[in-house]
Amino acid sequence: MRRSLVVAALLLAGVLLGASRSSAGQTQGTALFGSIGDAGITVTDSQGARVTHLDPGSYHLTVNDQSDFHNFHLQGPGVDVTTGVEFIGKLTFDVNLSDGTYIYICDVHPMSLRGSFAVGNAPTPEPSPAPKPSPAKLVLTSGPGFSIKLKTSAGKAVKTLKTGTYTVVVRDRSASHNAHVIAPGFNRATTVPFVGTKTWKVKLAKPGALRYQCDIHAAEGMRGSAKIVR
Repeated sequence: MRRSLVVAALLLAGVLLGASRSSAGQTQGTALFGSIGDAGITVTDSQGARVTHLDPGSYHLTVNDQSDFHNFHLQGPGVDVTTGVEFIGKLTFDVNLSDGTYIYICDVHPMSLRGSFAVGNAPTPEPSPAPKPSPAKLVLTSGPGFSIKLKTSAGKAVKTLKTGTYTVVVRDRSASHNAHVIAPGFNRATTVPFVGTKTWKVKLAKPGALRYQCDIHAAEGMRGSAKIVR
């Protein structure tokens, strides 16, 4: 009798363990990794290889969004997940992929930052053409408090710039401030009532200084500069 009870207990433990493993596998799914930033947009597997074809099933997608003026958007049969344009960090999504083609893009730059992969019986898509080189990107934020900051797309403060062409995303966050950029051959500003985002292309052709400020509160410290070098 005692032996029978021991055998029954072992069998029950095995059943519970198997159920637990099965449940954990269904929850996690196969790992996929998405990335978006100045270097481009990708979806890779756990080995770091770019994904072109997958079997239908559950997947655990971890997205590394490295820029606050791009986003990562995956869409296809039964799936529509995205990070925010201004979000920087990692987000995870549990997705169930079925037969069909899935496209991932940056909604702000859908023609240059895009890719795709097939699932199940869908044909493997042709490789996306390499994006054309684009100007380096900077972000100038004025307000909402008494601060104005110039940063790279990765969030680092800008102290030195090489000559060349830059895309400056200007974020004016307060109707009490403005954003003004002055550089050799360039002088442009938002208006004080304006609140929103503008994009300027700035060509720095020679060494000197790039200055930025809120014209109303420059004397109170809302100003800064970066050295321009060759």
